[in-house]
Amino acid sequence: MAFELFRGVRPLTKAAAIRDALAGLQLASMNVPQLLGYARIAGMPAVTGLYTGFLPLIAFALFGASRHLVVAADSATATIFASRLTTMAAPASAEYVALAGMTALLTAVLLLIARVFRLGFLADFLSRTVLVGFLTGVGVQVGVAMLGDMLGLDVNSRRTVLQIKQIVLQLPAIHWPTLAISVAVVAAILVFKRVRPRWPVPLVAVVASIAASAAFGFAGHGIAVIGPVAGGLPHIGFPAVGWFQMIDLLQVAASCFVIIVAQSAATSRAFAQRYGERVDEDQNLLGLAAANAAASLSGAFVVNGSLTQTAMADQAGARSQFAQLVFAGVVVVVLLFLSRLLQYLPHCVLAAIVFTIAAGLVNLRQLVDIRRESPGEFRLAVTTALAVVVIGVENGILIAIGLSLLRHVRHSYRPHTMVLVPNDAGEWMPEPTRAGQLTAAGLIVYRFGADLFYANDHLFVDEVRLLIDRAPTPVRSFVVDAAAITDLDYSAGRSVIDLCAELAERGVQVLFGRVNRYLRADMDRHGITAVVGEKHIFPTLHEALAAVRPDLESKSEG
Repeated sequence: MAFELFRGVRPLTKAAAIRDALAGLQLASMNVPQLLGYARIAGMPAVTGLYTGFLPLIAFALFGASRHLVVAADSATATIFASRLTTMAAPASAEYVALAGMTALLTAVLLLIARVFRLGFLADFLSRTVLVGFLTGVGVQVGVAMLGDMLGLDVNSRRTVLQIKQIVLQLPAIHWPTLAISVAVVAAILVFKRVRPRWPVPLVAVVASIAASAAFGFAGHGIAVIGPVAGGLPHIGFPAVGWFQMIDLLQVAASCFVIIVAQSAATSRAFAQRYGERVDEDQNLLGLAAANAAASLSGAFVVNGSLTQTAMADQAGARSQFAQLVFAGVVVVVLLFLSRLLQYLPHCVLAAIVFTIAAGLVNLRQLVDIRRESPGEFRLAVTTALAVVVIGVENGILIAIGLSLLRHVRHSYRPHTMVLVPNDAGEWMPEPTRAGQLTAAGLIVYRFGADLFYANDHLFVDEVRLLIDRAPTPVRSFVVDAAAITDLDYSAGRSVIDLCAELAERGVQVLFGRVNRYLRADMDRHGITAVVGEKHIFPTLHEALAAVRPDLESKSEG
């Protein structure tokens, strides 16, 4: 299993290193407090959230391939394993921490197995349209989730719809000083993003709010703050969990595995497309496996490719994993020297920063373009966005993959088919298939626009019969232009054999033109060649037409 180290960092010029280092500092300023919040969601000690931004981040930069993906604690996976582990041990207890570490280790094993069997191709089933809808849905979901902290309201639901309901019911209880701070931070970030996009406004907001909170006692005035945070580097060790507990944890790890593969692939693919880069999802699987193994051994919990944090890094100007390495360095400094200062950070400042990131994920201009060019794909994007908002990222991304696959299958199930018909100048041109079309007296040239398989062979058979039955004059020769057919399965083979035998009895000879080597091998294997006859199978359409009527060959559109 060959791989390269630091693919997400190289090549790195001096200018790029300075740019990414500054982005890493800004990312750390926004993300360090957020990691503490993820630890709370996971039921883990607060400091373990910071641990996910140290060794796991370095491990992914070392073994992964994505230049943009930020791999650390994530709300989706934290929620998944916390819902199960809280039934096995008390949150934040030593036993709970060990169970969380073993879950991360089992997840790492599953990701490594996926890398060995090269399952990264699953990301290819995420279309650009679905990714736009996915990012839009996540933007709305994250934005709504931040409103509670921005308004000073108690919102405890994990579902967006219920969060909106709770916010609406509590509107009379808005804490106005908290809202004022939130509006000021959002306004400053949005204004300076337009006039001075390179200025580290979120970093300034974090530092200034900590200083103001410590000086004026924000907590005493009803403005919620992070609270005490323990410090010190993580201790390296294997999580002590029994065999029977490991079996119980395997299902939890499998759920985390599915979400990590889907969400990380969607996130890395979305940002790679934004910058015209290629994605090696198999290499990313190795990086994710290494990151989760590092999380397990350092006393942390499952890590994932975070869309929100990746968007933060992108907005900060990060263009390689070097920014994430700088971020990890900042986490070390915080763990050793600055953890006590974080207790003064207001929740509303962090929420306001994340809210602006979420707003940037909603690309209305691209949605408008999709709607104008392809209404069907626009509906697909909107459906994906609604799925993420209504049922959550963890299920929404699976639905996104399903919708992408369904769209592909639909195209293969109902492909475009055409018949060559003469125009006013006497030249043969392809037109959509409809009953009554003839290419020439006694001849129909028919094109099928996809591979033949069990789901669409009935369409092929029905259209061929319809064309012959409704032809204005008797058909003597039926030529199948097989240029788009590269594969033919057993079910389709049986259908084609039955059709050709039926047409032969009716006095219609069937010929196949533009048969490539792969299709010919399938035709030989399934017995179609024996029924049709080798003399009726040709590598070009010209040869097929010449075999029917040599005088018509020159009229073919080719």
